[in-house]
Amino acid sequence: MRAGEIRVAINSDQDIVTARQRGRALAIEVGFSTGDATLIATSISELARNIVSYARKGQITLSTVHAPNRQGISIMASDSGPGIRDIRQAMRDGFSTSGSLGLELPGVRRLMDEFEIVSEPGRGTIVTVKKWKQ
Repeated sequence: MRAGEIRVAINSDQDIVTARQRGRALAIEVGFSTGDATLIATSISELARNIVSYARKGQITLSTVHAPNRQGISIMASDSGPGIRDIRQAMRDGFSTSGSLGLELPGVRRLMDEFEIVSEPGRGTIVTVKKWKQ
């Protein structure tokens, strides 16, 4: 674990709440507005909910990130669940194999500034997103 990194094991609905709270607190600490902190917390909720719904267990890793003249937050959601067979389909608005009415992955992509997904069927999924402070 790197310095300044926060890891939250995701196994239950309570863990989703914990990850969301930790992410919101980190966002405020970094200096994000209340509105952006809420967007970050919402993204964490969606990513953690996907872990519980599809993989049963995984991890959310939160960290601060720095680039020339800016700083932000990185969120990595990882699991070793069933993986995503068709990432392109999973990224379509309204697509859900669980019947969820949540934001799902397309919503998270819209809320954040950077979005990357790597998934291998039978091996798991890693979604990494970043939000930069304006």
